[in-house]
Amino acid sequence: MLILLLVIGAAVIGFFLYTGAKNGAVKRDEAVKAGWGNVQTTYQRRLDLVPNLVETVKGAANFEQDTLAQVTEARASVGRMTVDPQALLDNPELMQQWMEAQNRLGGALQRLLVVAENYPELKATQNFLSLQHELEGTENRINVARQDYNKVVADYNTFVRKIPNTWFLSDAEFPVRPAFEASAGAEQAPQVKF
Repeated sequence: MLILLLVIGAAVIGFFLYTGAKNGAVKRDEAVKAGWGNVQTTYQRRLDLVPNLVETVKGAANFEQDTLAQVTEARASVGRMTVDPQALLDNPELMQQWMEAQNRLGGALQRLLVVAENYPELKATQNFLSLQHELEGTENRINVARQDYNKVVADYNTFVRKIPNTWFLSDAEFPVRPAFEASAGAEQAPQVKF
Protein backbone atom coordinates (compact mmCIF):
# COMPACT_ATOMS: atom_id res chain seq x y z
CA MET A 1 0.00 0.00 0.00
CA LEU A 2 2.84 2.40 0.86
CA ILE A 3 4.53 1.72 -2.47
CA LEU A 4 1.28 2.39 -4.32
CA LEU A 5 0.89 5.73 -2.48
CA LEU A 6 4.49 6.67 -3.33
CA VAL A 7 3.93 5.83 -7.00
CA ILE A 8 0.69 7.82 -7.10
CA GLY A 9 2.37 10.73 -5.26
CA ALA A 10 5.30 10.69 -7.71
CA ALA A 11 2.87 10.61 -10.65
CA VAL A 12 0.91 13.57 -9.27
CA ILE A 13 4.10 15.57 -8.65
CA GLY A 14 5.36 14.67 -12.13
CA PHE A 15 2.05 15.76 -13.66
CA PHE A 16 2.18 19.12 -11.91
CA LEU A 17 5.82 19.67 -12.91
CA TYR A 18 5.00 18.77 -16.52
CA THR A 19 1.92 20.99 -16.77
CA GLY A 20 3.71 23.83 -14.97
CA ALA A 21 6.63 23.66 -17.39
CA LYS A 22 4.37 23.44 -20.46
CA ASN A 23 1.98 26.17 -19.37
CA GLY A 24 4.80 28.45 -18.27
CA ALA A 25 6.62 27.98 -21.57
CA VAL A 26 3.45 28.62 -23.59
CA LYS A 27 2.71 31.79 -21.60
CA ARG A 28 6.23 33.09 -22.11
CA ASP A 29 6.28 32.07 -25.78
CA GLU A 30 3.11 34.08 -26.35
CA ALA A 31 4.73 37.06 -24.59
CA VAL A 32 7.70 36.76 -26.98
CA LYS A 33 5.33 36.70 -29.97
CA ALA A 34 3.43 39.73 -28.67
CA GLY A 35 6.71 41.58 -28.05
CA TRP A 36 7.85 40.72 -31.56
CA GLY A 37 4.53 41.98 -32.94
CA ASN A 38 5.12 45.30 -31.19
CA VAL A 39 8.61 45.53 -32.71
CA GLN A 40 7.25 44.86 -36.18
CA THR A 41 4.50 47.44 -35.73
CA THR A 42 6.99 50.16 -34.83
CA TYR A 43 9.24 49.26 -37.75
CA GLN A 44 6.19 49.34 -40.05
CA ARG A 45 5.38 52.82 -38.76
CA ARG A 46 8.85 53.98 -39.77
CA LEU A 47 8.53 52.28 -43.15
CA ASP A 48 5.24 54.09 -43.75
CA LEU A 49 6.77 57.50 -42.92
CA VAL A 50 9.66 57.17 -45.38
CA PRO A 51 7.76 57.89 -48.64
CA ASN A 52 6.25 61.08 -47.17
CA LEU A 53 9.65 62.21 -45.95
CA VAL A 54 11.29 61.49 -49.31
CA GLU A 55 8.55 63.36 -51.21
CA THR A 56 8.90 66.36 -48.90
CA VAL A 57 12.67 66.41 -49.30
CA LYS A 58 12.43 66.06 -53.09
CA GLY A 59 10.74 69.44 -53.10
CA ALA A 60 13.95 71.12 -51.94
CA ALA A 61 15.88 72.43 -54.90
CA ASN A 62 19.21 70.71 -55.59
CA PHE A 63 18.84 68.19 -52.79
CA GLU A 64 21.43 65.39 -52.98
CA GLN A 65 19.82 62.77 -55.20
CA ASP A 66 22.31 60.15 -54.01
CA THR A 67 21.01 60.44 -50.45
CA LEU A 68 17.40 60.12 -51.62
CA ALA A 69 18.32 57.09 -53.72
CA GLN A 70 19.96 55.43 -50.71
CA VAL A 71 16.87 55.98 -48.56
CA THR A 72 14.55 54.73 -51.30
CA GLU A 73 16.67 51.62 -51.92
CA ALA A 74 16.98 50.86 -48.20
CA ARG A 75 13.21 51.13 -47.79
CA ALA A 76 12.66 48.90 -50.81
CA SER A 77 15.02 46.24 -49.41
CA VAL A 78 13.08 46.21 -46.15
CA GLY A 79 9.79 46.05 -48.05
CA ARG A 80 10.97 43.13 -50.18
CA MET A 81 11.78 41.08 -47.09
CA THR A 82 8.43 39.46 -46.40
CA VAL A 83 9.09 36.84 -43.78
CA ASP A 84 6.80 34.87 -41.54
CA PRO A 85 7.26 36.31 -38.02
CA GLN A 86 7.51 32.80 -36.57
CA ALA A 87 10.31 31.99 -39.02
CA LEU A 88 12.25 35.04 -37.81
CA LEU A 89 11.81 34.02 -34.19
CA ASP A 90 12.95 30.47 -34.92
CA ASN A 91 15.90 31.33 -37.17
CA PRO A 92 18.68 33.58 -35.80
CA GLU A 93 20.31 33.91 -39.25
CA LEU A 94 17.07 35.12 -40.83
CA MET A 95 16.56 37.48 -37.89
CA GLN A 96 20.06 38.87 -38.51
CA GLN A 97 19.30 39.49 -42.20
CA TRP A 98 16.06 41.25 -41.27
CA MET A 99 17.85 43.40 -38.72
CA GLU A 100 20.60 44.31 -41.19
CA ALA A 101 17.96 45.54 -43.65
CA GLN A 102 16.33 47.59 -40.87
CA ASN A 103 19.71 48.99 -39.83
CA ARG A 104 20.47 50.04 -43.43
CA LEU A 105 17.18 51.92 -43.56
CA GLY A 106 17.86 53.56 -40.20
CA GLY A 107 21.33 54.61 -41.33
CA ALA A 108 20.02 56.01 -44.61
CA LEU A 109 17.39 58.02 -42.74
CA GLN A 110 20.04 59.38 -40.38
CA ARG A 111 22.12 60.52 -43.37
CA LEU A 112 19.05 62.11 -44.94
CA LEU A 113 18.34 64.14 -41.80
CA VAL A 114 21.98 65.21 -41.48
CA VAL A 115 22.11 66.31 -45.13
CA ALA A 116 18.80 68.16 -44.68
CA GLU A 117 20.56 70.42 -42.17
CA ASN A 118 22.25 72.10 -45.15
CA TYR A 119 18.88 73.21 -46.57
CA PRO A 120 17.40 76.01 -44.45
CA GLU A 121 14.35 76.34 -46.72
CA LEU A 122 13.61 72.63 -46.21
CA LYS A 123 14.09 72.82 -42.44
CA ALA A 124 11.67 75.74 -42.35
CA THR A 125 8.76 73.85 -43.92
CA GLN A 126 6.13 72.63 -41.48
CA ASN A 127 5.68 69.35 -43.34
CA PHE A 128 9.37 68.46 -43.03
CA LEU A 129 9.49 69.45 -39.36
CA SER A 130 6.39 67.39 -38.65
CA LEU A 131 7.78 64.34 -40.46
CA GLN A 132 11.14 64.74 -38.74
CA HIS A 133 9.38 64.85 -35.37
CA GLU A 134 7.30 61.77 -36.27
CA LEU A 135 10.42 59.91 -37.35
CA GLU A 136 12.29 60.78 -34.15
CA GLY A 137 9.33 59.58 -32.08
CA THR A 138 9.16 56.38 -34.11
CA GLU A 139 12.87 55.70 -33.60
CA ASN A 140 12.32 56.07 -29.85
CA ARG A 141 9.36 53.66 -30.04
CA ILE A 142 11.50 51.17 -31.94
CA ASN A 143 14.14 51.33 -29.22
CA VAL A 144 11.56 50.80 -26.45
CA ALA A 145 9.89 47.94 -28.34
CA ARG A 146 13.26 46.24 -28.86
CA GLN A 147 14.12 46.59 -25.16
CA ASP A 148 10.73 45.19 -24.15
CA TYR A 149 11.19 42.31 -26.60
CA ASN A 150 14.64 41.53 -25.18
CA LYS A 151 13.14 41.39 -21.66
CA VAL A 152 10.47 38.85 -22.61
CA VAL A 153 13.01 36.83 -24.61
CA ALA A 154 15.35 36.70 -21.62
CA ASP A 155 12.49 35.56 -19.37
CA TYR A 156 11.41 32.92 -21.90
CA ASN A 157 14.95 31.64 -22.57
CA THR A 158 15.69 31.40 -18.85
CA PHE A 159 12.46 29.51 -18.23
CA VAL A 160 12.91 26.91 -20.98
CA ARG A 161 16.55 26.28 -20.04
CA LYS A 162 15.94 25.78 -16.29
CA ILE A 163 15.77 22.40 -14.62
CA PRO A 164 13.26 20.71 -14.26
CA ASN A 165 11.63 22.51 -17.22
CA THR A 166 14.24 21.13 -19.64
CA TRP A 167 13.12 17.62 -18.71
CA PHE A 168 9.63 18.29 -20.06
CA LEU A 169 10.17 20.80 -22.88
CA SER A 170 11.60 19.86 -26.26
CA ASP A 171 13.99 22.18 -28.08
CA ALA A 172 11.92 21.70 -31.24
CA GLU A 173 8.73 22.96 -29.59
CA PHE A 174 10.34 25.63 -27.39
CA PRO A 175 13.65 26.71 -28.95
CA VAL A 176 15.83 29.41 -27.45
CA ARG A 177 14.80 32.72 -29.03
CA PRO A 178 17.26 35.29 -30.41
CA ALA A 179 17.41 38.72 -28.84
CA PHE A 180 18.25 41.99 -30.52
CA GLU A 181 21.93 42.82 -30.51
CA ALA A 182 23.71 46.03 -31.32
CA SER A 183 24.73 46.36 -34.94
CA ALA A 184 28.39 46.12 -35.86
CA GLY A 185 30.28 49.30 -35.02
CA ALA A 186 27.61 50.56 -32.61
CA GLU A 187 30.19 50.78 -29.83
CA GLN A 188 31.96 53.60 -31.70
CA ALA A 189 30.57 57.11 -31.46
CA PRO A 190 29.58 58.56 -34.85
CA GLN A 191 31.63 61.43 -36.18
CA VAL A 192 29.63 64.53 -36.97
CA LYS A 193 31.25 67.18 -39.18
CA PHE A 194 29.82 70.61 -39.84
